Amino acid sequence: MGFRKADYIKVNDILATRRSQAEADAQRRLESVHAKIPELAKIDAELAKTGARVFEACQLGSEGVAERIERIKKDNLALQARRAAILVENGYPADYTEPRYFCKKCSDTGYDGTQMCECKRRELVLAGYESSGMGELLKTQSFETFSLDYYKYDSQAYATMKHTYEAAKSYAENFTAGKNNGNLLFIGATGLGKTHLSTSIAREVINKGFDVKYDTIQNIIMDFEQKQFHAQDTSQDDDPTERYFECDLLIIDDLGTELTNQFTLSCLYNLINTRINRAMSMIISTNLSPAELRRRYAERITSRLFGEFLALPFAGGDVRAAKLREE
Repeated sequence: MGFRKADYIKVNDILATRRSQAEADAQRRLESVHAKIPELAKIDAELAKTGARVFEACQLGSEGVAERIERIKKDNLALQARRAAILVENGYPADYTEPRYFCKKCSDTGYDGTQMCECKRRELVLAGYESSGMGELLKTQSFETFSLDYYKYDSQAYATMKHTYEAAKSYAENFTAGKNNGNLLFIGATGLGKTHLSTSIAREVINKGFDVKYDTIQNIIMDFEQKQFHAQDTSQDDDPTERYFECDLLIIDDLGTELTNQFTLSCLYNLINTRINRAMSMIISTNLSPAELRRRYAERITSRLFGEFLALPFAGGDVRAAKLREE
């Protein structure tokens, strides 16, 4: 899918505002120097006639047209040189009246020739961070900031976490459009790094231009309840569950903390099964053990969790608590 439509709209608005502001500021500077330097205003009036002069030169016939246009070009360049000199003589930079675009490469259009400019891509990535639901986490959590040192006190825990870290990093690095990227199931107690690695994957995947959505299972179920039981308050264009089905990567946190009933089980099964059938990727984190998952959920859900997801265990002590003690 790539960057989501809403983020494109938001970024296009940002770029349009920047461009409009730069041009409005340039116009104010131009009006100011015209008032102070009448000669500059006369030169600009002459330069504004360039298009009309070229048209007239062409209307005189094809014979000698190249020479006439070349003469106009030389006159135009001379006027521009004089214009720049006048600005400098009066204490202004030669380009004082030119728009000062945020991005000099694309002049805030978002495109460098026919290619998307890096400035627009950067804004789309930032918008993706914000709309992912992990905005604040993405500022500090990445593969680079995930330290295996917290697990070194226990050789078995260290080996487990080294494998999990490398598998998560490989998943993010190999996430590609047009293929089934697969699903991950993070299993382990609170504070072992599940959210950190989920965020690290999200960061890499968003940077590649994909739409990522993160949320807790409680919030996801609430959105399904909103759609089911308050349909009259939700327009067709404002389906709170739509993005869970449409994003390139869905990250579900805290599976097992939701209230379990027939409705929630049905919603969870529908979401997981639909995305699997569409070959759309998921990461699910849970504090429950495999045995606890099997006891809590019906076979049709657990068969998909353990058959369609790569289960990655998290081991060791509470990293979150250790970090707080360091602070």
